[in-house]
Amino acid sequence: MAWVAATRDSLSPRDKLAQLFVLLERGTPQEVAEEVRSFRPGGITRIYSDDLFAEIALARDLGTLSAIPLLVSADLEGSRMSLPFGTSVPNPLGLAAIDDVEATSAISTIMAREAHAVGLNWSFTPVIDMNAAWRSAIVGTRSYGSDINKVERHALAQIEAFQANGVAATVKHWPGEGYDDRDQHLVTTVNPLSMPEWEQSFGRLYRKAIENGVLSVMSAHIALPAFVLALDPDAGAEAYRPASLSKVLNEDLLRRELGFNGLIVSDATPMAGMGDWGPRDAVLPEVIISGCDLILFSDDPNADLMRLVKAVADGRLSQERVDEAVTRVLALKATLGLHRDCPEPSIETARHIVASEENRLIAERATARVPTLVKDVRHILPLSPHKTPRVLVYSSGVILPFVPQPLPLSLPERLEREGFIVTVFTPGMEVSPKDFDLVLYLFAEETLLTRSRIFIDWTKLTGSVFGAMQRFWHDMPALMISFGYPYYLHDAPRVPAYVNAYSSSEAMQAAVLEAIMGRQPFSGTSPVDPFVGSEQGKY
Repeated sequence: MAWVAATRDSLSPRDKLAQLFVLLERGTPQEVAEEVRSFRPGGITRIYSDDLFAEIALARDLGTLSAIPLLVSADLEGSRMSLPFGTSVPNPLGLAAIDDVEATSAISTIMAREAHAVGLNWSFTPVIDMNAAWRSAIVGTRSYGSDINKVERHALAQIEAFQANGVAATVKHWPGEGYDDRDQHLVTTVNPLSMPEWEQSFGRLYRKAIENGVLSVMSAHIALPAFVLALDPDAGAEAYRPASLSKVLNEDLLRRELGFNGLIVSDATPMAGMGDWGPRDAVLPEVIISGCDLILFSDDPNADLMRLVKAVADGRLSQERVDEAVTRVLALKATLGLHRDCPEPSIETARHIVASEENRLIAERATARVPTLVKDVRHILPLSPHKTPRVLVYSSGVILPFVPQPLPLSLPERLEREGFIVTVFTPGMEVSPKDFDLVLYLFAEETLLTRSRIFIDWTKLTGSVFGAMQRFWHDMPALMISFGYPYYLHDAPRVPAYVNAYSSSEAMQAAVLEAIMGRQPFSGTSPVDPFVGSEQGKY
C-alpha cells in the first residue's frame, strides 16, 4: 500500500492518465518496445507470435522500459485462444463437457504457469457468461455451458488456479452475456433478465467470484435495463447504456451492492457496442468517469490520451476519480508482486515449463475426454476402412476471427493414414453416391468475433444452390462433426450421426479420430442442449 501511494503521488498528471490504458500489441518486439517506451501505459495485451525466444526477449525488455511495472495480459481461453507456443488445451465448453473440476484446475494451472513463464501476469478469463441464447456466435465455445452450477464450479476452479500461479483472473462479461444472441463487437447487447432472475444467475456467479477473491472484472458493452429502471422508471434510453459507460452498473451495482473493490477494466473500446453510444470524444472519457479503472485497447492511444486530458481540463473527469483509478491499477500490480525484485523471464525456465512433456500428457488425457457423441441412430460408428473405405468430405475449414481464409482441418489426412480413401469436395465436383461409402461433414467455427450468426451455409459449402439442397445421408452412411459451435443440428436435424468436439486444435482432431475409430470411448457429456429445445434433431 505504501508503494502504491508513493508511486501514484510521484506521477505527473500525464503519466497518471497513461496508466489508465491497456494497449493491444500485435507488432514485432521492436515495435512493442517503442510504443511502451514512448506512451508508458499501465499495461499491454500481447498477441504472441510462435517465436518463444523472441517473446522471452521482449518480456525481459518490458521490465526495463518503464519505471512502473507493466500489466501484461492475454485472453487465455484455451484451444486457439492460447499461447501459440504453449501446450494445446481444451476451451471452456470442452472442459464443461468433461465436467471434472480437477481436470479444469489442472488445465488452468498449465495455462497459468506457462503464461507466467513468459512474463504474462493477467488474463481476461474466466468467462462466466451462459449459453442461453443458442444462436450467440460470441458466447459459443467461450463459456462453460448453460448450467449455472457447472459454470460456477469451473469458473471458480480457474480463478483459484490462475491466481495461485501469479496470473490475475478476470470475470467477464459484466453484467452478464448469453441471453442476447447478438455480438457486442457490433452492437450494445442487452441482458433482458429481471433483477430476481439476474440475482439467481449472474448475480450469484459474480458474488461467488468476488467472495473467492477474483482480482478484476471486465465491464462490457452490455446493458442491464432492469436495474436501471428499478432506480428510475423514466430512464428511457439510459436504461440501455452499456455497462462500460454506466456509473449505475459499475459503482451502484458492482461496487456498492456486490462489494467488489478490485480493478474494473472495460471491454475493448473500439467495439461498436461502445461506439454505437456516441462519438469517441464524448464516450472515451466516460469509461473512466463511469467507474472503469482501465481503458482496454485504442486505435490511436495518443488521441485517446488527449481526450482524457480535455475531460480533466473541462471538469468532466475529476482528478479524484483519476487518482482512484490509478490507485487500483497500481494495487493490482502490487498484489501480483510486480513492484518487487522478481526473477526475469528466461528462455531456460520457459523451455522447462512451456509445452513440457508433463503438460502435454496432462492436456492430452483431458482432451481425450472431450469428444461428445450426440447421436448415432444408424450405428455408423466406429468407422473402419474395411466397412466404409471411400470417404467424401465436405468441410468449410477452420474459420478464425483474424485469418482471412479458412485453414484446412487435418482430420482428412489422418483418415487417409488409417487406410481410408478420402476425397475432399470442391465446388463443381460431380458427386454420385455409388462412388462413396461414407459422407463426412466437418465444421470448425469456434466463437467468432463480428459474426452475427454461425450456421451451415449449404450453398457456400457445396458451391451451388442445387448442391445446397442435396442430402446424401439416405444413400450412404453420414457423420457430422463440429470442432466448435455445438448447434449445427438445428440446420441438419436428420443427419444420422453427430459429434461435438468444441475445439479445432490439432490435439482435439487427434482425439476425435481415436473416438470415431473406436479406440477411445466418447466420454464427453453435452454442456448445452445440442438439439436447441427441439425433438426433431434426435431422430
